[in-house]
Amino acid sequence: MHLIELLQDHREEIVDAAFHAMKRTHLKHYEEMGESKTYERLHILPGLLVRCVAERNMGPMIAHAEAVGQERYTHGFDLYEVQTAYNVLEESIWVRVLKDLEPLEMAQALGLVSTVIGAGKDALARTFVSLASKSKAPSLNLHSLFAGTDGA
Repeated sequence: MHLIELLQDHREEIVDAAFHAMKRTHLKHYEEMGESKTYERLHILPGLLVRCVAERNMGPMIAHAEAVGQERYTHGFDLYEVQTAYNVLEESIWVRVLKDLEPLEMAQALGLVSTVIGAGKDALARTFVSLASKSKAPSLNLHSLFAGTDGA
């Protein structure tokens, strides 16, 4: 079995495992969004991964991650929440690759998965940083840190 077949044949199991991992992390904004919407959004990523691997083109993953970054930033998500979604999906795919592929196929499959998902995570982070840098961040109030223990 090759990576693309694995991703297509086991998409539901991969997404289910990632979804349950996300639920265990209790990410505020994803919990507010609801389980069905969270599952639906997670379900998109394996299809994008298949497309990118088949075409040897990371453009679709990067474009999707930039759009997700824009949307999630606008709706107040923290970057770590969205990165967690990518991370749990990647981990779920790794588990499936290690379980179902022949040892000679594993290295290339894991490399492709990590490269494409990594490009998505990078695009996501760059989008968040770009958006955050356009708004003035509040300054830190360090007074209590330097006031000592007397409460002054």
